[in-house]
Amino acid sequence: MIFSFQRKQWVAVALATVVFVSGCAGTTGSSSSSSSQRNTPTQTQPQKTSQDTAQSWENTQRETTKRNAAPAVKKEALPGSRLNRFFPRSGDGYQVVAAQEKKGFSEYKLKQGGKDMAVLSISDTISLPAARKKYEKSTKNIGGFPAVTQGSNITGVLVADRFQVKAQSRDRSFTESDRQVWLQKFDLQGLSRLN
Repeated sequence: MIFSFQRKQWVAVALATVVFVSGCAGTTGSSSSSSSQRNTPTQTQPQKTSQDTAQSWENTQRETTKRNAAPAVKKEALPGSRLNRFFPRSGDGYQVVAAQEKKGFSEYKLKQGGKDMAVLSISDTISLPAARKKYEKSTKNIGGFPAVTQGSNITGVLVADRFQVKAQSRDRSFTESDRQVWLQKFDLQGLSRLN
């Protein structure tokens, strides 16, 4: 009877150990298999993914460039900070507020009573020669430079065959004649001497 009791205990302990070890092995096995499943693609995917991503990015860039015909900003383009001094100053109830500045471009908002009336900008067309083409057949000028009206809310001037100076209405009450007045407030002559 003692032997049979010990034997039952031994069998119970052995079974518990087997179940425990099997459970651990199963967990470890599934852990390692999931870990190896996780690691395997990660180890093989980065090279493929980065090559595919790079190729996809290049294709997208090529397509975008073809569609927009707008190349990246050329290194010869002047920094926006060099264009800022040619903008008009606040006055006559208007505030001229800096809005954006980047290589080849600077933009200010024209506000009156806290309301956006227009956007004033200067862009260096060295990176986008197509922007100059619209001034080739200009019949009007502002400050001695060719001017064009684009749509119903933009008036632009091409200075020194390089810098496009624009006034874009943001409010209906800001008319074409208002845009022309503000374009004349730019230091267009000073801008023409910039290189």
